[in-house]
Amino acid sequence: MGSVNRARGIGGWLLVLCLLLLVYQPIAVGLVASSLLDSVGAVGVPVALLLLTRLLVTGFGIAAGLALAARRPGAVAIAKASLALSAATDLMVYATPYFPSRRAPGETPVYAAVSLAYYAIWLTYLFRSKRVRATFGQA
Repeated sequence: MGSVNRARGIGGWLLVLCLLLLVYQPIAVGLVASSLLDSVGAVGVPVALLLLTRLLVTGFGIAAGLALAARRPGAVAIAKASLALSAATDLMVYATPYFPSRRAPGETPVYAAVSLAYYAIWLTYLFRSKRVRATFGQA
Protein backbone atom coordinates (compact mmCIF):
# COMPACT_ATOMS: atom_id res chain seq x y z
CA MET A 1 0.00 0.00 0.00
CA GLY A 2 2.87 2.41 0.77
CA SER A 3 4.37 2.10 -2.71
CA VAL A 4 0.97 2.77 -4.29
CA ASN A 5 0.56 5.97 -2.25
CA ARG A 6 4.04 7.13 -3.25
CA ALA A 7 3.17 6.49 -6.89
CA ARG A 8 0.02 8.60 -6.71
CA GLY A 9 -0.19 12.12 -8.07
CA ILE A 10 1.60 14.09 -10.74
CA GLY A 11 5.25 13.28 -10.26
CA GLY A 12 8.01 11.16 -11.71
CA TRP A 13 7.66 10.34 -15.39
CA LEU A 14 4.09 11.63 -15.44
CA LEU A 15 5.38 15.07 -14.51
CA VAL A 16 8.00 14.80 -17.26
CA LEU A 17 5.27 13.97 -19.79
CA CYS A 18 3.19 16.95 -18.61
CA LEU A 19 6.18 19.26 -19.01
CA LEU A 20 6.93 17.91 -22.48
CA LEU A 21 3.33 18.48 -23.56
CA LEU A 22 3.00 21.89 -21.91
CA VAL A 23 6.45 23.41 -22.45
CA TYR A 24 8.76 21.56 -24.83
CA GLN A 25 6.33 20.67 -27.64
CA PRO A 26 4.86 24.20 -27.98
CA ILE A 27 8.31 25.80 -27.94
CA ALA A 28 9.68 23.34 -30.50
CA VAL A 29 6.71 23.78 -32.84
CA GLY A 30 6.79 27.55 -32.37
CA LEU A 31 10.45 27.66 -33.39
CA VAL A 32 9.76 25.48 -36.43
CA ALA A 33 6.71 27.56 -37.37
CA SER A 34 8.63 30.82 -37.16
CA SER A 35 11.34 29.45 -39.42
CA LEU A 36 8.75 28.26 -41.97
CA LEU A 37 6.89 31.51 -42.49
CA ASP A 38 9.06 32.38 -45.49
CA SER A 39 8.50 28.91 -46.96
CA VAL A 40 4.73 29.30 -46.93
CA GLY A 41 4.98 31.91 -49.69
CA ALA A 42 7.38 29.81 -51.76
CA VAL A 43 5.87 26.34 -51.35
CA GLY A 44 2.29 27.42 -50.80
CA VAL A 45 -0.70 25.49 -49.55
CA PRO A 46 0.95 22.12 -48.72
CA VAL A 47 3.41 23.61 -46.22
CA ALA A 48 0.69 25.85 -44.79
CA LEU A 49 -1.57 22.83 -44.23
CA LEU A 50 1.22 20.85 -42.58
CA LEU A 51 2.05 23.80 -40.37
CA LEU A 52 -1.59 24.26 -39.42
CA THR A 53 -1.86 20.53 -38.64
CA ARG A 54 1.20 20.71 -36.38
CA LEU A 55 -0.23 23.74 -34.59
CA LEU A 56 -3.58 22.01 -34.02
CA VAL A 57 -1.92 18.83 -32.77
CA THR A 58 0.28 20.89 -30.46
CA GLY A 59 -2.80 22.64 -29.11
CA PHE A 60 -4.35 19.24 -28.44
CA GLY A 61 -1.13 18.25 -26.67
CA ILE A 62 -1.39 21.33 -24.46
CA ALA A 63 -4.97 20.34 -23.62
CA ALA A 64 -3.73 16.84 -22.75
CA GLY A 65 -0.96 18.21 -20.54
CA LEU A 66 -3.39 20.51 -18.73
CA ALA A 67 -5.88 17.67 -18.25
CA LEU A 68 -3.17 15.41 -16.83
CA ALA A 69 -1.83 18.09 -14.52
CA ALA A 70 -5.35 18.85 -13.23
CA ARG A 71 -6.15 15.12 -12.90
CA ARG A 72 -9.24 15.48 -15.05
CA PRO A 73 -11.36 12.44 -15.93
CA GLY A 74 -10.39 11.20 -19.35
CA ALA A 75 -6.98 12.90 -19.20
CA VAL A 76 -5.09 9.69 -19.93
CA ALA A 77 -7.24 8.96 -22.98
CA ILE A 78 -6.68 12.51 -24.22
CA ALA A 79 -2.92 12.14 -23.67
CA LYS A 80 -2.87 8.84 -25.56
CA ALA A 81 -4.76 10.41 -28.46
CA SER A 82 -2.42 13.41 -28.40
CA LEU A 83 0.65 11.19 -28.57
CA ALA A 84 -0.84 9.15 -31.42
CA LEU A 85 -1.73 12.32 -33.35
CA SER A 86 1.75 13.73 -32.76
CA ALA A 87 3.33 10.53 -34.07
CA ALA A 88 1.11 10.58 -37.16
CA THR A 89 1.91 14.25 -37.76
CA ASP A 90 5.65 13.64 -37.44
CA LEU A 91 5.44 10.79 -39.94
CA MET A 92 3.41 12.95 -42.31
CA VAL A 93 6.05 15.69 -42.09
CA TYR A 94 8.88 13.21 -42.68
CA ALA A 95 7.06 11.52 -45.58
CA THR A 96 6.29 14.67 -47.58
CA PRO A 97 8.72 16.86 -49.49
CA TYR A 98 6.88 20.04 -48.51
CA PHE A 99 8.29 20.64 -45.05
CA PRO A 100 11.82 22.08 -45.38
CA SER A 101 14.49 20.12 -43.52
CA ARG A 102 18.22 19.87 -43.17
CA ARG A 103 18.22 16.07 -43.15
CA ALA A 104 20.83 14.41 -45.32
CA PRO A 105 19.66 11.88 -47.92
CA GLY A 106 18.82 8.59 -46.23
CA GLU A 107 18.36 10.09 -42.75
CA THR A 108 14.57 10.42 -42.95
CA PRO A 109 13.89 6.75 -42.05
CA VAL A 110 16.12 7.14 -38.99
CA TYR A 111 14.29 10.28 -37.88
CA ALA A 112 10.93 8.56 -38.43
CA ALA A 113 12.02 5.49 -36.45
CA VAL A 114 13.31 7.60 -33.55
CA SER A 115 10.09 9.61 -33.54
CA LEU A 116 7.94 6.46 -33.53
CA ALA A 117 10.05 4.97 -30.73
CA TYR A 118 9.66 8.15 -28.65
CA TYR A 119 5.86 8.10 -28.93
CA ALA A 120 5.68 4.32 -28.46
CA ILE A 121 7.64 4.62 -25.20
CA TRP A 122 5.28 7.31 -23.87
CA LEU A 123 2.19 5.38 -24.94
CA THR A 124 3.55 2.23 -23.29
CA TYR A 125 4.17 4.26 -20.14
CA LEU A 126 0.57 5.51 -20.10
CA PHE A 127 -0.78 1.98 -20.60
CA ARG A 128 1.45 0.27 -18.01
CA SER A 129 2.40 2.82 -15.36
CA LYS A 130 1.48 2.13 -11.75
CA ARG A 131 1.52 5.90 -11.09
CA VAL A 132 -0.96 6.52 -13.90
CA ARG A 133 -3.26 3.76 -12.61
CA ALA A 134 -2.99 5.02 -9.01
CA THR A 135 -3.61 8.63 -10.02
CA PHE A 136 -6.34 8.17 -12.62
CA GLY A 137 -7.75 4.72 -11.89
CA GLN A 138 -7.90 2.19 -14.69
CA ALA A 139 -6.71 4.08 -17.75
